[in-house]
Amino acid sequence: MQVILLEKINNLGDLGQLVNVKPGYARNYLVPKGKATPATESNIEAFEGRRKDLEAAAAGKLGSAAVRRDTMQDQKVVITERASDEGKLFGSVGVQEIVDAMMAAGFELQKSEVRLPDGPIKTVGESEVQVSVHAEVQFNIVVEVVAEA
Repeated sequence: MQVILLEKINNLGDLGQLVNVKPGYARNYLVPKGKATPATESNIEAFEGRRKDLEAAAAGKLGSAAVRRDTMQDQKVVITERASDEGKLFGSVGVQEIVDAMMAAGFELQKSEVRLPDGPIKTVGESEVQVSVHAEVQFNIVVEVVAEA
């Protein structure tokens, strides 16, 4: 199925690009979330009329993401968890715990913006966690996991 992208999407394309995607991906995710529209002749003409507005909105989102990056980049949050004497956690620190710690520190963060490529944190110590607030804006924060006394 061919769609017109209404915003930049990682590993898919840029604003205004015509791309081929699987029908289910378009029907269930791209179109309902407002990220794409089916590539019919009328939609292509309507998109060309709206292109400047969409580009301005995309530039605004990129600007606000850059501001968020500047405020959160290199921040350090401390999470206290139960751990063994060897430093292994009883459980793990996942995305939700990181988001909760950042929210408690006064930063707004969504679960979908936190990337843990190696899976949840399972040991005591410092770990760098990647945060992606926009398709073009990624940065790292430091998560320090300490054992409960």
